[in-house]
Amino acid sequence: MNDEAASINAKARDEFLTARQLAAILQVSESTVRRLARQGKIPAVRITSRITRFHLRSVRVALDGTRPRRAPANDSPDESPQLSFDDFSK
Repeated sequence: MNDEAASINAKARDEFLTARQLAAILQVSESTVRRLARQGKIPAVRITSRITRFHLRSVRVALDGTRPRRAPANDSPDESPQLSFDDFSK
């Protein structure tokens, strides 16, 4: 096997993660990852009854559709909810 094929195989292998690895990337607990998979909110590949792997790109796509979007920040200084020194001089 040449070096290019080895790097492609390594990259493809790296995309499938354990629950622990995915939890570290998503900054959630391992039990949260397992619960999301059990609820069908993220895709999981069950290899055996005890081994489950997660395809990182597929998980990110699934989560992008469920994550509530934050409203864009309003840069207008007149409508900012944060106090400024100008508010105290009025």
